[in-house]
Amino acid sequence: MKILPIAVILAFGLTGCNLYKNYSRPEGMPVEELYDDSTMARADSASSLGKLPWQNLFTDPCLQALIKEGLESNTDMQIALLRVDEARAGLSAAKLAYLPSLTLSPNGAITSVDGAKASKTYEIPVSLSWEIDLFGKLRNARKESQALLLQQSAYSQAVRAEVIATVANSYFSLLMLDKQIEISSQTIEIWKEQVRTMELQLKVGDIRENALSQARANLNGLQASHSTLLRQQREAENSICTLLGVTYRPIERGSLDTQTMPSEISVGLPVELLSARPDVVQAEMALAAAYYSTNQSRAAFYPALTLGGSAGWTNALGQAVSNPGGWILSAIGSLAQPIFQRGKLISNLRISKDEEEIAKLNYKQTLLNAGQEVNDALFAIESYGDNLQFHTEQCQALEKTVKSNEVLYRTNNATYLELLSSRQDLLNSRLNVVADKLSQLQSVVTLYRALGGGAEMD
Repeated sequence: MKILPIAVILAFGLTGCNLYKNYSRPEGMPVEELYDDSTMARADSASSLGKLPWQNLFTDPCLQALIKEGLESNTDMQIALLRVDEARAGLSAAKLAYLPSLTLSPNGAITSVDGAKASKTYEIPVSLSWEIDLFGKLRNARKESQALLLQQSAYSQAVRAEVIATVANSYFSLLMLDKQIEISSQTIEIWKEQVRTMELQLKVGDIRENALSQARANLNGLQASHSTLLRQQREAENSICTLLGVTYRPIERGSLDTQTMPSEISVGLPVELLSARPDVVQAEMALAAAYYSTNQSRAAFYPALTLGGSAGWTNALGQAVSNPGGWILSAIGSLAQPIFQRGKLISNLRISKDEEEIAKLNYKQTLLNAGQEVNDALFAIESYGDNLQFHTEQCQALEKTVKSNEVLYRTNNATYLELLSSRQDLLNSRLNVVADKLSQLQSVVTLYRALGGGAEMD
């Protein structure tokens, strides 16, 4: 049979084309420019924040317990792991495609002509079909399945990192609300005492009725804000429970004042994002899968060589002998060369090339987004750190102002409006300090995730 040698010669002649080349990372990607000049001084690969285990970054025992529970019970995490298992099964099928397929198809018949005695015949054949991968069709299908498995694995790691970051940010938000409620409660008690004092002053004629009414109105406003904070606190607990995949329960937690973050932060080298960030890995594996899909579309233009045969036992070897038994054997080889497919092959190749180019652009955009997230998070950490310092100093100054105005008011040397204004400024400043602390913590979490932290890629 001359078809097989000719096909083998053609296959060797095609080894230099893309059908047999492995995927390689495209050139011209904006890797080295992902961080701006102001952050490159922090590019110490050995101490990159993204390499820090999440247990070392989040030292609060309550938060560690919540993150661990979230990684075990979060529904998105469980779905991602099932997607990985699906991709692993697809790769196993692609690997077994190199082997021949065997089919057992027993059949029988009963025949009677003009009422004569029925004739019973049967066959028990085993059929074999084996596609020879001369032109890389099966190879590229296997490579595509490998890329898809890596893509799904990267996706599961991205979900893992997102679960860690979201649980941490939600936990810090809950601590912020606890602190705001504490400040609100203290302020309400101060205003209640102020109202009681002013009621006594009104009785002796030291103040007017409108001053007392204003104080009561301010107290009512503070109590309404306090009620809103309590509602937001419950909603934050509900949100964390949903992340954990459980129904509502009170969340055991520490305090905002005890939360600590690294004093020095390094972002590592930009090129490390290619393997550290799971979304970047996922985008690149999507590009690799598209590359091998294009190769499969190219391979469809070449002949398909299939070897087949069957072997079995039958009792129907001829009409002259009734129910003779014997073996049946057959073998066949076929080489199918597409000639005219109504433009289907050309269209498929064009579509595959376009999808590959789309995947390449998505990969580039993912890199750009990664660089932006790192730069934004770095600037946010610095900015919120400055805000925290300024608002803390402002708060200290306003505390002195309030104490001074209280003394002046009791001696009739300051108006009630001045005292009211200074107290309101102090309350806002204390709340700003809490908000700055939360924003700084969440910015560190954002930078940690942006650098690939929490993914624990192999």
